[in-house]
Order: sequence, then structure tokens, then C-alpha cells
Amino acid sequence: MTVISSTIGYPYIGENREWKRALESFWAGKTSEEQLLQVTKDIRLSRLQKQKESGIDLIPVGDFTLYDRVLDTAVMFGMIPERYGWNGGQVPLSTYFSMARGNASTVACEMTKWFDTNYHYIVPEYEGRKLAVTENKPLIEYREAKQELGIEGKPVLIGPYTFLKLSKGYETKDIPAFLLQLLPLYEKVLVELQAEGVEWIQLDEPILSTSISQDEMKTVHEIYSQLQKAVTQSKLFIQTYFDSVEWYEETIALPVDGIGLDFVHGLKNNQKSLEAHGFPADKVFGAGVIDGRNIWRANLQNKLALLDTLQQHVSVENLWIQPSCSLQHVPVTIASEQKLDSTIKTALAFADEKIVEVATLVKAVREGADAIVHELRESVDACEQLAQLPARNRQDVLQAVNNIGNVPSKRPTPFAERRVKQEEAFNLPLLPTTTIGSFPQTPEVRATRTKWRKGEITEQQYGDFVFDEIKQWVDIQEKIGLDVFVHGEFERTDMVEYFGEKLDGYVFTEKAWVVSYGSRCVKPPIIYGDIAFVEPMTVKESVYAQSLTDKPMKGMLTGPVTMLNWSFVRDDLSLKDVTYQIALALRKEIEALEAAGIHMIQVDEPALREGLPLKKDEWNEYLDWAVNAFRISTATVQDTTQIHTHMCYCDFNHFIDSISALDADVISIETSRSHGELVHAFNTFHYDKGIGLGVYDIHSPRVPSIEEMVEIIEKGLEVLDVKQFWINPDCGLKTRKKEETVASLENMLTATKKVREQLTAVSSN
Repeated sequence: MTVISSTIGYPYIGENREWKRALESFWAGKTSEEQLLQVTKDIRLSRLQKQKESGIDLIPVGDFTLYDRVLDTAVMFGMIPERYGWNGGQVPLSTYFSMARGNASTVACEMTKWFDTNYHYIVPEYEGRKLAVTENKPLIEYREAKQELGIEGKPVLIGPYTFLKLSKGYETKDIPAFLLQLLPLYEKVLVELQAEGVEWIQLDEPILSTSISQDEMKTVHEIYSQLQKAVTQSKLFIQTYFDSVEWYEETIALPVDGIGLDFVHGLKNNQKSLEAHGFPADKVFGAGVIDGRNIWRANLQNKLALLDTLQQHVSVENLWIQPSCSLQHVPVTIASEQKLDSTIKTALAFADEKIVEVATLVKAVREGADAIVHELRESVDACEQLAQLPARNRQDVLQAVNNIGNVPSKRPTPFAERRVKQEEAFNLPLLPTTTIGSFPQTPEVRATRTKWRKGEITEQQYGDFVFDEIKQWVDIQEKIGLDVFVHGEFERTDMVEYFGEKLDGYVFTEKAWVVSYGSRCVKPPIIYGDIAFVEPMTVKESVYAQSLTDKPMKGMLTGPVTMLNWSFVRDDLSLKDVTYQIALALRKEIEALEAAGIHMIQVDEPALREGLPLKKDEWNEYLDWAVNAFRISTATVQDTTQIHTHMCYCDFNHFIDSISALDADVISIETSRSHGELVHAFNTFHYDKGIGLGVYDIHSPRVPSIEEMVEIIEKGLEVLDVKQFWINPDCGLKTRKKEETVASLENMLTATKKVREQLTAVSSN
């Protein structure tokens, strides 16, 4: 046996987002289920063929999904909440997509961040019902790959302990009962794969890279001891990623045949542990040396040096060379990019290029570095030329960050005093109503923007069109009766891309899409240089919108941490320093908005939580600079300027104090899918600022009822003072249709009025 190349997972969207288009066509009723399944099969096979042709020895199967792999696992095990009306047997696509997106009568399952990435997964709900295997999805895809392409694939499953930890609906005392149901299902799937003749089975356990306890690690050992007894012929391979494993010695002692470790994001600690404790000679060692989460080309010379170091502790016969994690987090191919600067393009590597890097490293280990002299020289030159770009060496920006300690990062007046001034300035009713920022980006909006980008219409024509859209939606907000307006963001493609295009230090791609959630694909901008403010970015639209109404109009910005976390970031500076560069640039925009008469400014930080390190002992350091960056952006406004922010799906309970430390006057948080669970955080933490707990889920294609929104408002009022409670949807309304948006907001206003009337009646008694 010799060193082999392996991948952990590969993008499933297709080079031109064929996957997204097939899903959305099916959801719109334009294509049949049969057509959907045929298109997605073609995509699935093409991505396998591409990995085969690139020289990958061990190709994963089962990593393809119609929506989300965690949801796939829940459905495969029949873990379907009762509210969806499923009574056993094969799970229809209608049920599957209802769990993901909701339907006319039933809310969707909760959605939250996948570890510290910008991908969202559907949270499985365990209700204690009897579970059963509904279909063996990895087996189906293994057979397909073998029969159609002659590929002896490596079936991939989300590991049992990670699946358990990502699920909800149980308490600690219920874990034994949950596992008692879950493990036989895993055994059944694995035994069927074994009977098919599968050699290697990959079980993803990224949870091992988080701060789990030693007792939890013992549970993991018991789980795999049981699975190993059932699987005596196939080989089990545990894959970890996103960081170093928490319990190295215990992890490498697990009763499995191989362990995959991240030697990019977990390099320092994994390497230190390897050198201190070695690695079992009877196990395969998966070395994740190619960055699966970022888009920069590898310096192959440095990677070979790392592999030489690893081989001091691991025999080449047991070595797998692979990416650090699934490549679903990077775009498909750099070949689609025709407009990038040549120096930057040469320094990039997307999924297709990364699997070539893996195969190239394997060739070097097998045949010696002389076998890849040309590739080595190219990679080193590309990295060096990128480093020498003037945009990466702006002394004014670098000096400003060095002096960050002298920059104001705290508003001079405490919130309690600001609140009084703002109440007098805005004179809002109890439970003020607003939206998060964006309104529907209709096909007409997108088509007009495309014409403008192609030069088919003038700048003036495009600007007039955007102003017409703003006016239309200001009129709609007036008619509905909202208390605080937004301009709708019709000029923006994406909440990060729009600002990045107007700042120095960013570069943009044409087709470098990745999945955020469901069929929602984003095209993250690339931070390649030093970030600097150029000119006002949002003032024109905000001032025009404010001129159309006497109601307060929020200026809308994306915060510095989200600008960082939703971009592909240069890897030669610390994340903290890059964030401070962005914060200083945004500060100038906020000051420009205020000077133009905009006195409500929303600085969204939906990605603040997702940047939280997987290790709890690293949380405080991250939160300190992340919160400081937000405050640097917002600290210089007047007391009567109200700062808002917004955050997306995630578990806020563990760092509600840091949210308070942002010192935003009003925060809105997505909570509708979690059925108001976040409100429990306020039972133990006294939050004194304005807060909007989203009262309906904008990601579901349904109009929520007045009654369910009243219930969510009342639940929030159980733990929050009515004077601090704002009413808003969960998130921006960009992806929704006009009719459902208007209907939903009308119901939101009616629900708010009902609660106001109830409060008035109570106070009068």
C-alpha cells in the first residue's frame, strides 16, 4: 500500500448552479419530481467523474444533497416531527421539503449555522418517537457511482455523536434513550454497506473539534466500540475538521481503522499532539493539508515540508492526503472566471484546483519532489507575486490599525440617557414595527441590474429605476402602517458584495458561488488587499427614501465582522486586523449618513456568532475584538442617532452579554423557527436595550397567521419590558415575493395592534 489521495466532500451546486435552478424550478411547479431527480443525478455523476479524472483515489459518495445533509440523515432515520403528518414508509419529497422550508400550514424545522461556517443546516428534532431506517442513502449513491462510472466510492455519513449533538428536543438525561434508538440505525446502514462490499466508510465527526468533555469522549468511544462489533469487514474512518481535536489521545484510540485530522485550521495543536503522542501504526492517517474553506492557492513547497514532518510520525503506507474539510465551502472552478486580474487569479484555487493540488502532493510523495518541479515553482511564484501587490502594502491603512488603541470605541453617553433622548426625538408607539432591511428583489429588479452591468442601460436609467422601486415600497410601508421604514436595498445584489465593490481591497468573481442555505447561493467577495473607504456608499438612496416620508428611515449597512466572515479573507494578516480595517472604513460611512440627516442606522452583524471559535477557551479573545470592531464603527454618532443591528439564526444564549456589550440601541434577532426559545436567555440575563425577536420566518414560502405572531410577541413580553420590545420579521425580505411580503407584514401589523390593545386594556384596569 502507498500514499493515496482522498477528498472529504465536493460542491454539489454544479459549475453554473444547475442544482439551484433545478430545485427552484421544481418548487415553482415548473418541472416534475422526475425531472428534478434526473437533473440532480446528472450533477451528482459529473462531480464524481471530475474527481476521478483529476486523479483522486478515494472519492466520497453520499455527500450530495437535495437541501442539507443533516436533514438527509434525519429523514433517513425517520426522525420527522409529528406535525408533518408522516406515518412511516418512504419519505416523500413534499415532506422532506416541508421540513426544510415549511408549507402553507406547518412551520419549517429550525435552521442554524454549521459550526463556524456560513452554511446553515436544518436542526433535527427528536420527539422520542420510534425511529427506523427509511432508506440507505449512502448505499444508493455507492451503487450508482459503481454502476454508472465504475467508481469504488467511499460512502460518507454524518457521525452519530455529531448528529446527536446537532439535534434538539432532548435533555442530557435522555441521551441514553436517544442513542439506544440511533445506534441500531447506524449499524443497519453500515452493515448493508458492508454486505455490498464497501471497503471504506467515512463518518464525519466535526464535533470532536469542539470543546466536548472527557465524559462525552467516553461516550464517543462506546458508540464506536458498538459500531465496530457490527462492522467486521468494511473499514471505518472518522473524519474531523474545522479545528484540532479536543481529546487527541482518546480520538486516535477510538476503535476504528482511520482518523482524518485538519492540518490547516487545526494545524498548530494537531501537529503538536502528533509529535507528542504519535499515531497508531495500525490506523490510516488522513492529513487534511489543503485548505477546504478558503480560496487561496497552496504553496506546495510549504505543504511538502509539512508532509515531511508528518511522515516522521506516520508511515507513508498509512497516509491519505486530502483537503482539510469538505470542499462544499469553496466555489467549483476558477476556470469560469474571465475578468480577474491575472496576479490574483493565479493565486486562487477553488474545488477543482484543490483536488489537483491534492493529487500533485500525492505524486510528489510517491515519486519525489522532482516529479512536480514545474508545479512547485508555479505555486511559489503565485504566492510571492500576490504578497508584493501594492494593494497589500498600504502604509496608511496598516498604520491606522496599529494605532487602533487610540481610536474611540465607546459612545460617550450611557444607553439609559441616550434612550430618553431618542424617545423624545422619534416619538414611537409601544412595540414599534419595522423590517430588517431588504424588500423583494423581483425578476425585474435583477434583470434591470444585469442590463446596467452589461452597459445596456445608462447609469441614470438604472438610478431612476432604483428610485422608482424605493418610492413604491415607501408607499407600501405607509399603507401598511409601519413605524420605522427602510429603503429596500434594491441597488444591492448582496449585503457584503455591495459594500465590497465600493471599498478598496476587495475583488469580485463572476461565478464563484457557494451554498449558504437551501438553494440560496452566495458569491463571497475576496479580501485580497488592505481595506479603505473611498466615498459614501449608501447616502444617496437613504436620503432620497427619507425625503418621501415623515417616518424615520433606517440607513442600512453591513457590520465589520459580517463583512469579514462572509468574505474569503486574505491569509497573511490576522482576522482581527482585517476586521479593524473594515471597521475604520465603515465608521466614515456611518458619519456620512448622520451628516446627511439619517438618524437611525442599522449596522447588521448576522455573522458575529459564526466566527466564534470552536474552542470555548478562545471565545473571549474573539468576542473582545469582534465587539470592539462594531463599537469602533458606531462610537462617534450623536446621542440622538439610534444604532440598530441584526443577527441571524444561532444559539445566542451563551454570549448574550457580548451582544449587550455591542452597545447598539436596538438589536433584532431571528427566533421564529426556534419557537421563541431564545427568550429563556432573558430569564437569567437582564438585557436593558431595545430588542426585536423576529415574529415570523421569512425563509418559508408561507404567510404566517396573526395568531402565531401574537403568541410569539406575548412569549417575548413574558421576559422583556414592553418599552424595549420591537416587532419585525426574522430577516430581510429580499427572497420573498411581493404579495406574500405585503400579506405577512399586514398580519404582523394586525398582531401588533392586538397586543397593543391588550396592553392598553390591562393598564386601564
